[in-house]
Amino acid sequence: HQPMFLFLRNLSILEIGFNLVIVPQRLGTLLAQDTTISFPGCATQMYFFFFFGVSECFLLATMAYDRYVAICNPLHYPVIMNQRTRAKLAVASWFPGFPVATVQTTWLFSFPFCGTNKVNHFFCDSPPVLRLVCADTALFEIYAIIGTILVVMIPCLLILCSYSHIAATILKIPSTKGKHKAFSTCSSHLLVVSVFYVSSGLTYFRPKANNSPESKKLLSLSYTVVTPMLNPIVYCMKT
Repeated sequence: HQPMFLFLRNLSILEIGFNLVIVPQRLGTLLAQDTTISFPGCATQMYFFFFFGVSECFLLATMAYDRYVAICNPLHYPVIMNQRTRAKLAVASWFPGFPVATVQTTWLFSFPFCGTNKVNHFFCDSPPVLRLVCADTALFEIYAIIGTILVVMIPCLLILCSYSHIAATILKIPSTKGKHKAFSTCSSHLLVVSVFYVSSGLTYFRPKANNSPESKKLLSLSYTVVTPMLNPIVYCMKT
């Protein structure tokens, strides 16, 4: 089980980072009633929010591939998921977060800001900060939409492809006990992926007419705080 636990260690580091970006500042706001954040602090928070969020998408896809190999090619699993492959997959999962976070954050904060300086959110996310810009942001919005779709859809398609092969393999197992055993090896990951993608998808892909600031804050809270809190519970209980 060494490969699986290597990816779980990476997931735990990502979740800790994701929480450290959002939760301490939010707790400071609640306890000290201080709702201010500096301009560099807002940019830093947004950068690491994008970095950890994008990296988690790709790490979940990597973990799905690990489960695919374990269930569909169990005898070749130690050979395919050797130490070198595991290291490459782990690094490849972290890498996409750097260019996405760098481009999106630096581009957004290069715009001029004017008028109100109130971010209508509990952290510095791109859409509420973008509303404070007093310049033409059409090109940036096109980039942001395309980037978000690619960052979400590419890992999601890889996950769906992996689990379609897993489902086909499990259905071929003759015994009910064997099917249950095979499914139990990926049930934790499937639950974590479902919660993460459903909550983040509802946040960023809902029509604007049905997407009030209050509902978006609630959905953002679910995948930035609740999901990272549930993940260790799910995996610890399973383990």
